[in-house]
Amino acid sequence: MSITRSSRVAGLALAAIVVAAACSSSGATTAPASQAPASAAPATEAPASQAPVTGDIVIDGSSTVYPITEAVAEEFQKANPGAKVSVAFSGTGGGFKKFCAGETDANDASRPIKTEDKPDAKSEATTCKENGVDPVELQVAYDGLTVVVNPQNTWATCMTTDELKKVWDQGSTVTKWSDIRADWPAESIKLFGPGADSGTFDYFTEVINGEVDRSRSDFTQSEDDNALVQGVAGEKGALGYFGFAYYEENTDKLKVVQIDSGAGCVEPTRETIASNTYTPLSRPLFVYPSMQSLARPEVAAFFQYYLDNVNTFVDEVGYVTAPADILQKSKDTLAAAIAK
Repeated sequence: MSITRSSRVAGLALAAIVVAAACSSSGATTAPASQAPASAAPATEAPASQAPVTGDIVIDGSSTVYPITEAVAEEFQKANPGAKVSVAFSGTGGGFKKFCAGETDANDASRPIKTEDKPDAKSEATTCKENGVDPVELQVAYDGLTVVVNPQNTWATCMTTDELKKVWDQGSTVTKWSDIRADWPAESIKLFGPGADSGTFDYFTEVINGEVDRSRSDFTQSEDDNALVQGVAGEKGALGYFGFAYYEENTDKLKVVQIDSGAGCVEPTRETIASNTYTPLSRPLFVYPSMQSLARPEVAAFFQYYLDNVNTFVDEVGYVTAPADILQKSKDTLAAAIAK
């Protein structure tokens, strides 16, 4: 991935040892009586008697959440040389297929797990249940789906949600920019977006087109957001969408499009995403470890460390931190799952 990282907050690796030892000694950790804000730097010291954990952890799923989890894994492994955390991205839906089959310990997700069965298809939650996999939902951050064009595009500074639907809906006949607005140039439009296994695709199609998975199919698809960045950057007539962090990391190659959902044009920023004024494209981000995997000390330690330090990594890779109450709810959910 091309998302770079700023310098780590000092002591992250030692903090991982603290979490790992707490997990192996008591099975679960609780917040200290005098809690620091969720974004506070991790502890920097650990008693010499506390030992790192060992074992393999396999995580797949969302390319949007990938940079957060990959950054957490990198620091966790520094403190736990015997632990190997493999992080991949096949999209939220593709990841859930592996997760519900018991092939991975956790799934990164840019949308909640699907719970509604359809006549011709079981939901992800049902598939997991039938295979003896119990997902544990942990919200870790917020993101804003970001609509972008090539920097040479001088006309599309703001688009309404109705215009986005006109472009992306199933059966759309839009092929030129002038098909969107008559005063825009009659130049060909080339579309770039995530594939059908992506949670970003699911979320965008639901809030823009009105139904999950309802979308035109004649566009360049990829589960790798960096490929989408390069595609938009290389085509004057391009229009695409993906997670905010990938735009923020590539502002020299892309131009952001403000979104008007009825209250005026709003640009995605950390502030507008956090306040939900960037609507309807602000969304929560999740990780889903399984109850079965959390029974292993190394997996429990990893996700305790994840939640204890996630805001540091979220800031680092360019997303928006979850409010303290949301993060505490995730910590409580994790502690209850580990204690079972």
